[in-house]
Amino acid sequence: MAKLQGKKKVIVIIASVLVGFGLFALCGLMFAGYRFAWGPFYPLADHYFAKLPGNAEKYAVENVEPLEHSPLEGMDIAFLGSSVTLGASAVRDSFADFIAVRNGADYVKDAVSATTLVEEGLNSYIARLKKMDTERNFDLFVVQLSTNDASTSKPLGAVAGEGKDYNTHTVIGAVEYIRDYVEETWGIPVVFYTNAYYESEQYADMVEALKEVQAEYGEDKVGVIDLYTDEAFNEITEEQRELYMADHIHPTRAGYLLWWTPRMEAYLYDHIAGA
Repeated sequence: MAKLQGKKKVIVIIASVLVGFGLFALCGLMFAGYRFAWGPFYPLADHYFAKLPGNAEKYAVENVEPLEHSPLEGMDIAFLGSSVTLGASAVRDSFADFIAVRNGADYVKDAVSATTLVEEGLNSYIARLKKMDTERNFDLFVVQLSTNDASTSKPLGAVAGEGKDYNTHTVIGAVEYIRDYVEETWGIPVVFYTNAYYESEQYADMVEALKEVQAEYGEDKVGVIDLYTDEAFNEITEEQRELYMADHIHPTRAGYLLWWTPRMEAYLYDHIAGA
């Protein structure tokens, strides 16, 4: 009897430990969702980020006034990216939404937080790109140079050149593959955009690598909205930075609307004028 009771105690202890670990993991996932818009509880982040001054309702997409006679009016634009394209720290309003609404364009925003250009897993850029509607007549295709590739130290690789085998497990290979796939599928060039400046040697190297790809294919086939090395663009006051950024990578609604969107629109206007 004593032996049986001892076994029961061991089972109870093991079960308690497992339940404890489970609750700890659940709390961790909930915190990651609430604070960082990551994991299965990412919608909880809206409650946190909605309190930021830069995410006030006056900056919301539904309160944006449309522009008159926009060159983008009536176009269909695809946006592919991760949390910055999603607007993870801006209650999921990003430059993609602002550009489309301001300019009277149709759009698809395919954005998943914590995903990479480099091909790995079901949610990487390339995996999602292959699932996009090939019958849709996109006019523009805008792709984020993901900060996640930098933070997870993905290899840069080397430029292969048109029609070659692209190593999609490298940043450059993934960029080349995306360019090739978009051109073959929709017959349009790709415009990549970078983040605004933040301290990261890995991301700085990625920006330079992207420019190498552009030099290989030409600006007409690979557009680059370089927010990272644009010193004038990045010269904002501390007060503006506090309003515009939720952290060193992710903008708020105000950051997208007042800072990023006008700069990106200007590039896109010039890009389609030269197409």
